[in-house]
Amino acid sequence: MRVISGTARGCNLSAPEGLDTRPTTDRIKETLFNIIAFDLPGCRFLDLFSGSGAIGIEALSRGAEKAVFVDSSEKCRKVIEHNLKHTRLEQRAKVLTKDIIGAIDHLAKTGEKFDMVFMDPPYMEGFTEPVLTALVRSGILDEDARIIVERSSKTEMPSVEGLTIYREKEYKTTTISFLTLEE
Repeated sequence: MRVISGTARGCNLSAPEGLDTRPTTDRIKETLFNIIAFDLPGCRFLDLFSGSGAIGIEALSRGAEKAVFVDSSEKCRKVIEHNLKHTRLEQRAKVLTKDIIGAIDHLAKTGEKFDMVFMDPPYMEGFTEPVLTALVRSGILDEDARIIVERSSKTEMPSVEGLTIYREKEYKTTTISFLTLEE
């Protein structure tokens, strides 16, 4: 696993040991970042269910102003911090070791705002709908924010009040859904 483009291009990233995380493949990551490339410079990026931090690190490498990484695993926190230090991007990053809903509440209380959110929850475990609902209710999304959800192609994207799907990209086993706030 490596950083594909930007200031940290070519840096290899560590991943948490074991089967608890499922890193986004380089092919999917490259397609995703080609789609969002023009929106990254200067954006405030939130990486939920961060795992190794590869997606948020790619966003920072490509010009995001800052990134917040959230994962409930202490093991993932250590790997994310190692990867941020290795890529020299730690000054523009914050890592939270909390459950996702608790982290969203914490970010709302501190007045954080985000232009882009990426979430890759464990497949088939029902996290997508409650997390999307929490994001909408929290007030941490900028009015033009984009939410990107990586999910199994075998699962339906839940309908969440306040959000609209404007694009989907399907791969063999993975679908990436792009959402915005309803006007």
